[in-house]
Amino acid sequence: MKIASVETYLMQAGSPAETAWAAESGGGMSIGGTRQWLFVRIIAEDGTYGVGEGSGWPIAVEVAVRDLAPLLVGQEVFNIDRLWSRLHLAQMGHGLTGTVGGGALSALDMALWDLNGKLLGVPVWRLLGGKFRDVVPAYAHTSSVETTKRLIDLGYRAFKTGGVSTALDKAVALRATFDNKIDLMVDLHGPPWLTPADARRMSREFEPLNLLFLEEPVAPEHPSELLRLRDACHVPVAAGERTAKIWGLAPLITSGSIDVAQPDTGRFGGISQMKKLAAIAEAFGVTIAPHAGTLGPVAEFAAIHLMAAIPNALILERFGSDWPGRERVISAPPVFRDGGLEVPDAPGLGVDLMLDEIAKYPAQRNTGIPNDAHYAPGTTNEHLYIQPRFNATGLRARTAE
Repeated sequence: MKIASVETYLMQAGSPAETAWAAESGGGMSIGGTRQWLFVRIIAEDGTYGVGEGSGWPIAVEVAVRDLAPLLVGQEVFNIDRLWSRLHLAQMGHGLTGTVGGGALSALDMALWDLNGKLLGVPVWRLLGGKFRDVVPAYAHTSSVETTKRLIDLGYRAFKTGGVSTALDKAVALRATFDNKIDLMVDLHGPPWLTPADARRMSREFEPLNLLFLEEPVAPEHPSELLRLRDACHVPVAAGERTAKIWGLAPLITSGSIDVAQPDTGRFGGISQMKKLAAIAEAFGVTIAPHAGTLGPVAEFAAIHLMAAIPNALILERFGSDWPGRERVISAPPVFRDGGLEVPDAPGLGVDLMLDEIAKYPAQRNTGIPNDAHYAPGTTNEHLYIQPRFNATGLRARTAE
């Protein structure tokens, strides 16, 4: 069976109702009207098609997908790994393409897995070797005790809070209210606020809170600092959302820098790369907790299939209250029960695109500048990537008791 064509669909998506940093920045530095979703369809010569999703700057990823598409047309659909290598090789002349290249590979690879599942009449998890679990654990974002109570009523058992200036306060309040009845995570988001020295100091203050993990305490540009931080404190460290492909994230695993790997399903390089990363992580006792962030619903389905099929799956990120349009642009949302997401049994990924609905949200803007919630007073307009005066200004509110 040969590939006949590739189609792209770029749309503007609304902001989630709740994120871990919403109370501090009115929606988060990466959302604020800049959230886009890029979907693709790979169509076989018999009309069967597979769907995928790519992130890592979607407006740029769409251009990359269209540039790569002719390399797929006429190729055999069943050679997924060979086709991935073909597309990866085609990017070589452009240097290290990072998450934009990874996003294009993710979208196309994801669609190939979906297409293969449909042509063979089996779900993707079966193609990946079968499943370990019927429900994939998931966590929601929260900024308050009240929101957490509401999400517990919906069935969530694990939560992530974040920010910087009040991250410790929020985490202390959640642990004090719910004790160890919930799993608790904290996201420090990397820059633009923490020097490595500040990150090490802050991380030690989270030690009494029994965190499932502390996410991105330092910027990804300083990978060696993760190992220093992990040696300096007794908190499980998670990172990896802003890296692409196994060569970007595997060094953090093999060096012992992280306890939890967080590949982004839409920009890491596809299901093929995430499966390989999971095997590397398994060999080093590292678990997998895919990043979701601004991702749309197709990438979520791909993550569910992957997490069902690997032994070291930890937990999957999602929003407890996302933009309502999320469920309208696909055939049906994943089923949430028992604190997680049911693994679909339908052929392929088990989800389809509603093209008429997607067309209602034309793409607009995909970049933005973080607001002043995390910066020292009077320094917002400096547009710093790292905040050098974090300690001196007393932005961090308190010390854990």
